Formats: sequence, C-alpha cells, structure tokens
Amino acid sequence: MSEAIPTIKFKHARFSTRLPADYLYSPSHYWMARDPESDDPDLWRVGFTKFATRMLGELVECTFDVEDGDEITSGGAIGYVEGFKAMSDLFNTVDGHFRGGNPALLADACIIRNDPYTVGWLYRARGTPEPAATDVHGYIATLEATIAKMMAAEKGEDA
Repeated sequence: MSEAIPTIKFKHARFSTRLPADYLYSPSHYWMARDPESDDPDLWRVGFTKFATRMLGELVECTFDVEDGDEITSGGAIGYVEGFKAMSDLFNTVDGHFRGGNPALLADACIIRNDPYTVGWLYRARGTPEPAATDVHGYIATLEATIAKMMAAEKGEDA
C-alpha cells in the first residue's frame, strides 16, 4: 500500500493489516473512499478489505451485472468475483449510480488481493455510502468481533 495513505495497524490472532485511516468501511468487509482522480465529492471507489481478500483467496475474475449509469442500492448484488477458493457475489455499498468497474481488473484480477486499498479497487459509484458504513475504528471493532467468532467456531464454542 502506498505510504502516502495514512493507515492504522490492526493485528488479531493470525491476521494483521494496515487500514487506511480516512476510508469508510461496511460490515460486509468493503471499503469506500472518495475517488482521488475526481473533484466530485460524491464519487466513491469501492473495494474489498484485506480481511475479505484473505477469506476469498486468489481471485481470477471480476464481473459486473450492471452498467455505467445504472441506479444501484446498497446491499444489492451487482456482479461477482471468482477465485480458486470460492465464487462470491459483489455487493454494492453506495446508494446512487454505478460508474464503472476498475479497468485494471480485466488484465489482472489478482491485484485485488495484492493491493486492495489502492490499485485493486473494484468499482466506482456516485452517491451516498450505505447507512451502516463506519470509520476505521468502527471497522476495527467489526473485525475484532468477526475474528473472535471465527476462533470460537474453530474451537467448537459459542461466540
């Protein structure tokens, strides 16, 4: 990740990452950041968090079922990603309009896992982030709870 982006280090059990401090995060492990190539404050880039990429594994394809300009609602499926471990729907985290997928993914979907917070973004959307979006500290609390639940399940305990 680019050092120009201020980050907060997170570590729990066998998982560690650096989370961009100024991004918003969804409980479903997506991030949202204002598009750095635009002056439009309502244009967002959306991508998977490092936690999501770890759960999905190596990705080989990213496909969108919506087109540039289509109206989208947070929580709705807008496409899918396919990897070696799993295939997963892509969900939208912005209420507004789809503004296109990351063209770099056509050449190499692996950049999603290798650099999810900069070059590996998924799509752009113009509108308002979902109501459940939180700052980095709220997302850290989500990660703590998610990992604790996963660890309890591994041990056969109730979380």
